[in-house]
Amino acid sequence: MKKILVFLLLLFLLIPPSAVLADVAPPYFPPGANPQPGAEATQVRMVAETVLIEVQNDTRPGSLASARIRADFTMHNLGGVDEQLAVRFPISASNGRGEFPEITDMVITVNGRQVNWRRANYPALRYADVLLPWAEFDVQFPAAKDTLIQVAYTLKGTGYPPYTAFYYVLETGAGWKGSIGSADIILRLPYAATPQNVVLDMQIGWASTTPGAVFEGNEARWHFEDFEPGEDGLVQNMEFVLVTPAAWQAVLKAQQETNRNPGDGEAWGRLGRAYKQIFFVNKGYREDDGGRELYDLSLKAYQKCLEILPGDAQWHAGFADLLVSKSYWESWGQGPTTVTLRGIEEIHTALQLAPNDPKVREIAASISSMFPEAMLEVEDGYDFPWLTQTPVFSLPTQTPVMVFTPSATSTPEAATPTDTPAPSASDTPAVVVTSPVTPPPSKSPLCASAALVPAVAVIGGMASALHRRRRGR
Repeated sequence: MKKILVFLLLLFLLIPPSAVLADVAPPYFPPGANPQPGAEATQVRMVAETVLIEVQNDTRPGSLASARIRADFTMHNLGGVDEQLAVRFPISASNGRGEFPEITDMVITVNGRQVNWRRANYPALRYADVLLPWAEFDVQFPAAKDTLIQVAYTLKGTGYPPYTAFYYVLETGAGWKGSIGSADIILRLPYAATPQNVVLDMQIGWASTTPGAVFEGNEARWHFEDFEPGEDGLVQNMEFVLVTPAAWQAVLKAQQETNRNPGDGEAWGRLGRAYKQIFFVNKGYREDDGGRELYDLSLKAYQKCLEILPGDAQWHAGFADLLVSKSYWESWGQGPTTVTLRGIEEIHTALQLAPNDPKVREIAASISSMFPEAMLEVEDGYDFPWLTQTPVFSLPTQTPVMVFTPSATSTPEAATPTDTPAPSASDTPAVVVTSPVTPPPSKSPLCASAALVPAVAVIGGMASALHRRRRGR
C-alpha cells in the first residue's frame, strides 16, 4: 500500500504546470530530495537525516546564486535479513519555464566510502513527455544495523532577482519503512541570517519559506520529529526564499559606508536605495516582519541623506519613489494616504531643484501615472492639485475619512523617523472626521467590469516601471 501511495505522490508532483503559471511556477519535483528505495518493499527505516543548504557568496549582478547541499542519512534495517537495494535520487526537474536543469558535482558515499552511481530513467516518473534522469546506486543494508549515506551536490537558485529560492523535497523519503525519525534542515548564508534576508510568512510569487525557522548566527534551522512526509498535511517540501547574495552584499556594503562616514549623505542615500530595492517585490512589496523592517530602515536612511543633502534633487526623487510606490499598492485597498502626500511633496521639491534632470523626470513621470489626480503633466512640467487644493484621502470602508489641507506654498522637509512619514510642521493638515464611507470607485479596480481591464493593464505596466526605476535613486 505504501508503494502505491508513494507512486501516486510522485505522479502528482510531475503533473505539468498550467500555462498561466509558466513564468512563476516553482520547480516540479525539484532536484534535491531524500533518497528513495526502488519499487521493492523494504524493512529499512530512515532513522535520522541532516540536510545542510550552504548558499554560495555569488555577488555577480543578477545572479540567483547556487547552494552546496550535503545530506546525511542514518538508515537502519529493522528486518532479520540483509537487503540489497537500488537507491535512487532525482537529479533534474522542470524549473517551470520549459527548462530542465540538473544538479551538478554530485558525490555519494556509503559508510564513508564513495560509490559510483548511474543515470536511470523511469517511464512512470516523467514530466509531460520528458523522461527525467535519476541517479541510482546500490546499497547493502545489513540486518539490524545502521548504514550511513551521504549525498552532496550543487543546486542553482530559481526565481527573479533580487530574490532567489532553493528547494529540498522530504516526501521521497516516504518510501522507507515507517516514519522518519528526525530531520534537521539547515540553511546557511555567507552572513548573518535574519528575517530581512530570509522571507518568512509570505509568498513572493513562486515560493514561500517553510514556517518554523529558528535563526542562529548565519543559519536558519528547522527540526522535525517522527513524521511521515506527505501524510495528513505534514511537511513535504522545504522551500527557502531569500535575498540574493548580490543584493544583500550591496546592503552590507552600504551599511559599512555609513558606519565609516556617518556624515556622508551619498552613503545614506545608497543605503536607503539598497533597502528599497529588496523591500519591493514583483507587483507589490514585502508585508512580513522583515519587510516592514526594511521599509523602516529605508525610510530613515533617506531621511538622514536629505538632512545632510537637502538640495540633492535625485535623492528627493528617490525618497518620493519609496513613499509613493508603497502607497500606490496600498491605495488599491484604502485609497491615498498621508504617505502618498508626503511622496508627492518630495517629487515636487525634486522638480523645483532640478526640473530637467533625467532621473528626476523619470521618477516624476512614473509617480504621475500612479496618482494622476495629484500630479498632472502639463506642457511645461507638472501641476500639483493636492498641494494647492483640498484632497480627500480615502481609508478602508467603515473607517473615518480624513481631509487634509496642506499649505499652497509649503516646501517639504525630511520626514520624521516613523513608519508613516508626516507632513512638515509648516504644513500641518487640518483633520476633519466625517461619517464612514466607501472608498471612491476610481480607486477600486474591481468596482465595475468596465474598469477591470484597464486596471489590470495599469498594474502590469506600473510593476514593470517600478522594476526598471529602482535601478536608479
